[in-house]
Amino acid sequence: MTISKTPKESFTIMNELVLPNDTNALGNMFGGRLLQWMDVVAAICAQKHSNSNVVTASVDGVSFKEAIHLGNVVTLEAYVSRAFSSSMEIYIKVYAHNIPRGEKYLCNDAYYTFVAIDSRSKAVSVPATIPETEEEINKFEGALRRRQVRLVMAGKMKPEDASELKALFVVD
Repeated sequence: MTISKTPKESFTIMNELVLPNDTNALGNMFGGRLLQWMDVVAAICAQKHSNSNVVTASVDGVSFKEAIHLGNVVTLEAYVSRAFSSSMEIYIKVYAHNIPRGEKYLCNDAYYTFVAIDSRSKAVSVPATIPETEEEINKFEGALRRRQVRLVMAGKMKPEDASELKALFVVD
């Protein structure tokens, strides 16, 4: 029997320092490096939630709001916004800190999806999530629509079967 968990139980924070190898000629962090860090924090979060090995299934909703600069400390915060049978949607917020100036700003956020697997790489069930805060409830409620968009875009669901999406556009 799988026991449900709150987002706080898998909440994960990771800090990284932006070094010269992480930046382009303008001193701004490479987007690909940030995506790598986001994948790592999301994987740790998914493992904590599922108590299993996990694999990345999709990355979407990536939004680069502000540049991150050489010397900034990057804080990545991740939690499971919703769990399905074997997959988990992880929401990640990324903050950049210019410590000498005392500046901190939200520079990125995204949704990653992970699947829990066993030692034979077969999908295994994961605990459900119980959202508590207003933000967690909003992310939880939107997760099914985001999942249906991902499945339709990947060709794994027919658009006419995406009932949550149709409900947004079809007036009875």
